[in-house]
Amino acid sequence: MKIKPLADRVVVKPIEAEERKSGGIIIPDTAKEKPMQGKIVAAGPGKISDAGEKVPMEVKEGDVVLYGKYSGTEVTIDGEDFLIMRESDIFAII
Repeated sequence: MKIKPLADRVVVKPIEAEERKSGGIIIPDTAKEKPMQGKIVAAGPGKISDAGEKVPMEVKEGDVVLYGKYSGTEVTIDGEDFLIMRESDIFAII
């Protein structure tokens, strides 16, 4: 994959939830919730503050993060689904 996000944006590969619940029930694709965890595969250089200084990113490539359910923009690159979102849409690093 060759993608380079700009400013404070990151490219996240969503981590799918398990297909089977603890009781053995299999959840169909239509009933699944959107994943809220993912692995960062690319990160931008950081944003420029109002004072003109570059603010470095707190997340880096390889971090597993939690983000909002409807955060980011879904894109498909080389047949794989990714999300492009701002660093501020990320809640925590796991």
